[in-house]
Amino acid sequence: MADDTLSPVFQIQRIYLKDLSLEQPNSPHILLEQVQPQVDINLALGAEPVTEGLYEVTVTATVTTKVKDKTLFLIEAKQAGVFEIRNIPDEQLQPIIGIACPGIVYPYLRAIVSDVCTRAGFPPVHLSEVNFQAMFEAQRAQAAAGSAANGVSNGAAVNGTAVIGSAG
Repeated sequence: MADDTLSPVFQIQRIYLKDLSLEQPNSPHILLEQVQPQVDINLALGAEPVTEGLYEVTVTATVTTKVKDKTLFLIEAKQAGVFEIRNIPDEQLQPIIGIACPGIVYPYLRAIVSDVCTRAGFPPVHLSEVNFQAMFEAQRAQAAAGSAANGVSNGAAVNGTAVIGSAG
């Protein structure tokens, strides 16, 4: 039975919508415009330990849609998951938190953003697929380059938020 207590554990405890907001600050007048809107999408990742062996991982999407210089609508949605991660070597913990967990949470976020757009009376905004592994590796390489320039060792932290990207 001693082997059971040291077996690696990776389980989803809960997936939930943590925060959601929709703003249409210039409605109804801007709805009369017949111009193709500009869409800007930003994604951010966050990870925080909850208790020993439990981590909350969040993926936040901010969708800003403008007509000329006025905001048509703004959606900010934060999807979260609580994951049990135990008996995993430290060098594998960060990739699990930065790649696997966001990959599980992100499809829920995509569906929510699309649904909110539709329910607000607009065509859906479909968030594209995200390669979290490529982003994780790029972020790690950037952190290593920054640490080397500052003479700081590259220790990966669990806490924090990272902005992942923007699409126009």
